[in-house]
Amino acid sequence: MATMNTRRMVLAAAEACEDKKAEDTRILELDEVDAGFTDFFLITSGSNERQTQAIADEIEIRLKRDFQIYPNSVEGRRRGEWVLMDYVDFVVHIFLTEKRAYYDIERLRKSARSVDLAQLKAMLLEKTVVARSKPAKKTVAKKAAVGKKAVKKKAVKKKTLKH
Repeated sequence: MATMNTRRMVLAAAEACEDKKAEDTRILELDEVDAGFTDFFLITSGSNERQTQAIADEIEIRLKRDFQIYPNSVEGRRRGEWVLMDYVDFVVHIFLTEKRAYYDIERLRKSARSVDLAQLKAMLLEKTVVARSKPAKKTVAKKAAVGKKAVKKKAVKKKTLKH
């Protein structure tokens, strides 16, 4: 099962695709039984080799900056027709439009569930809000308890100093 961090990285890679004007970006969540080697495929297209290379560069830069992670391997960057970036938990496929139509890897992964980018953002936001609200309550309670102890210690010190 994919971790929250993996989902955040996939989202960041998809946003990098959008920033470089990639076309028809799709995220496929692979079935655990069918594909035990990775959790997600991110598939996108560029209109020319230079654009596919720029998309790959932007994904690599963003994931390096935000998550301190590098791809395990990169294939096809030099030619730019089909760039494959393997991040272990997810694999990015960047195609020229005509190459994507020819290989049609979405068809090969029929059991994969298509994940909507907006849906992924909303789910991550909801989980982040829930996660942030839980520790905040504990932290406030701890700070209040520490504050009460400090007040008691000051009161005890004052009493001992008076006597």
